[in-house]
Amino acid sequence: VGVVPFRITGLRARGVPEALGLDFPELNVRTYVRFGERPGVYFFSLDAGSRLAVWGARTFFRLPYHRAEMDVALEGEWVRYRSRRCMSEREASAAFRARYRPTGPAAPAAPGTLEYFLTERYCLFTVLRRRRVLRVDIDHVPWPLQRAEAEIETNTMAAASGIALPDRPPLLHFARRLQVVNGPPVRAS
Repeated sequence: VGVVPFRITGLRARGVPEALGLDFPELNVRTYVRFGERPGVYFFSLDAGSRLAVWGARTFFRLPYHRAEMDVALEGEWVRYRSRRCMSEREASAAFRARYRPTGPAAPAAPGTLEYFLTERYCLFTVLRRRRVLRVDIDHVPWPLQRAEAEIETNTMAAASGIALPDRPPLLHFARRLQVVNGPPVRAS
């Protein structure tokens, strides 16, 4: 299970000018799955600081997005990240407060490593009613990973999905930027 905080910049549909793209923080709780022969990512939850992004992802991609009050700030080489889910009666409370920074040089993950297993995934899956599976293909270069350190003050993100994180230090990585293009959702076969 991964708890992944980041910032999206320039989110837009194909053909829309970059200047009209959305910028907002996002935080997801994910696991790493295989459907048929395709390795991908499955999201337990995605929290976003944009009402429009939450609506669009729920409507068009059927992903479990939640609206959150979020703040990301740079403090020297540290990133300070705060998120608190704006709850409805059906949603569990979820919060994340931490600061983190890279501690090593950027490099793609080597094949066969845990880092490669976690990052070299080129689709995501979501499950609809009647257990139909949708796939969204994702295109990106290999992640430019850096080792990282973090001071985590609060992390109830996985618990909000009924997942208990192990009582040990997390595996941490940092990527300064990654450009991603995704396709439309299609029925997985």
